This record gives sequence, structure tokens and C-alpha cells, in this order.
Amino acid sequence: MPKFDKELDTSGLTCPMPVMKCKKTLQSLATGQVLHLMATDPGTKSDIPSLVGKTGDQVLETSEEGGKYHFYIKKG
Repeated sequence: MPKFDKELDTSGLTCPMPVMKCKKTLQSLATGQVLHLMATDPGTKSDIPSLVGKTGDQVLETSEEGGKYHFYIKKG
């Protein structure tokens, strides 16, 4: 598990809320900081990497544990 600066739990929320909250949180981070995003919506498996590709940030690691998806995203 990478070290992270901020954690965002969007469990229970469905598309597009996890993506919107992720985007807003990433905008508040400084370059190089890492966001740990947790989500339960299966759509985030494709939506979050797509968002990150558009924003110029970087997905460091993804995992799934107990029905929760974990994303570690480095602000670009």
C-alpha cells in the first residue's frame, strides 16, 4: 500500500459521484501528493483511470478488497 496524503471514501455512492468527488479532491492536492480513493461502484474500475488519464495525474496502484475498490492516485 503506497503512502498517501489524503483519503476519500465514496463507498455507497454511484456514478458519477465517485468520479466528481475524486476530481474535486485531486484539484485540492499539491503536485506529488497522493490520494487514496475508496469506492464500491464497479464502474469506478474504468471511470477513475479514464479521469486520471484526462487530468494528467497517475494511478500508482489499484486493488479490490471485500467489495471495495482502492485507488492510489498521484497528483501530476
